[in-house]
Amino acid sequence: MEEATTPEPVCAKEALDLLNCVAASPFDRDTCLRLVDALRTCVLHKKVKKFSLAQKSSAAEVPESKDKA
Repeated sequence: MEEATTPEPVCAKEALDLLNCVAASPFDRDTCLRLVDALRTCVLHKKVKKFSLAQKSSAAEVPESKDKA
Protein backbone atom coordinates (compact mmCIF):
# COMPACT_ATOMS: atom_id res chain seq x y z
CA MET A 1 0.00 0.00 0.00
CA GLU A 2 1.35 3.43 -0.95
CA GLU A 3 1.28 6.34 1.48
CA ALA A 4 -0.57 9.43 0.32
CA THR A 5 1.64 12.50 0.30
CA THR A 6 0.59 16.09 -0.01
CA PRO A 7 2.25 17.62 -3.06
CA GLU A 8 4.38 20.67 -2.42
CA PRO A 9 2.75 23.86 -3.71
CA VAL A 10 4.27 25.37 -6.86
CA CYS A 11 7.24 27.66 -6.09
CA ALA A 12 6.73 27.05 -2.36
CA LYS A 13 10.45 26.95 -1.54
CA GLU A 14 11.17 30.18 -3.40
CA ALA A 15 8.23 31.98 -1.80
CA LEU A 16 9.08 30.76 1.70
CA ASP A 17 12.76 31.66 1.29
CA LEU A 18 11.77 35.19 0.26
CA LEU A 19 9.33 35.62 3.16
CA ASN A 20 11.92 34.42 5.66
CA CYS A 21 14.53 36.74 4.14
CA VAL A 22 12.23 39.74 4.54
CA ALA A 23 11.51 38.75 8.15
CA ALA A 24 15.19 38.25 9.02
CA SER A 25 17.10 40.64 11.20
CA PRO A 26 19.34 42.19 10.07
CA PHE A 27 17.60 42.67 6.73
CA ASP A 28 19.85 41.78 3.77
CA ARG A 29 18.40 43.61 0.78
CA ASP A 30 20.79 42.06 -1.77
CA THR A 31 19.94 38.52 -0.69
CA CYS A 32 16.22 39.28 -0.72
CA LEU A 33 16.45 40.78 -4.21
CA ARG A 34 18.14 37.60 -5.46
CA LEU A 35 15.30 35.62 -3.90
CA VAL A 36 12.74 37.87 -5.64
CA ASP A 37 14.45 37.03 -8.94
CA ALA A 38 14.40 33.30 -8.10
CA LEU A 39 10.68 33.45 -7.26
CA ARG A 40 9.92 35.41 -10.44
CA THR A 41 11.81 32.84 -12.54
CA CYS A 42 9.85 30.01 -10.92
CA VAL A 43 6.53 31.79 -11.42
CA LEU A 44 7.26 32.35 -15.10
CA HIS A 45 8.53 28.80 -15.61
CA LYS A 46 5.54 27.19 -13.85
CA LYS A 47 3.05 29.73 -15.29
CA VAL A 48 1.67 30.65 -11.86
CA LYS A 49 -1.23 33.10 -12.03
CA LYS A 50 -1.99 33.64 -8.34
CA PHE A 51 -0.86 32.50 -4.88
CA SER A 52 -3.08 31.73 -1.92
CA LEU A 53 -2.57 30.51 1.63
CA ALA A 54 -4.02 27.14 2.56
CA GLN A 55 -4.29 27.85 6.30
CA LYS A 56 -4.38 31.30 7.82
CA SER A 57 -3.04 30.08 11.18
CA SER A 58 0.22 28.87 9.66
CA ALA A 59 0.89 31.97 7.55
CA ALA A 60 3.12 33.69 10.09
CA GLU A 61 4.16 33.64 13.68
CA VAL A 62 3.79 37.07 15.24
CA PRO A 63 4.98 37.57 18.81
CA GLU A 64 2.48 39.28 21.10
CA SER A 65 3.17 42.93 21.83
CA LYS A 66 4.07 43.56 25.47
CA ASP A 67 2.87 47.16 25.40
CA LYS A 68 -0.84 46.82 24.77
CA ALA A 69 -2.80 50.06 24.77
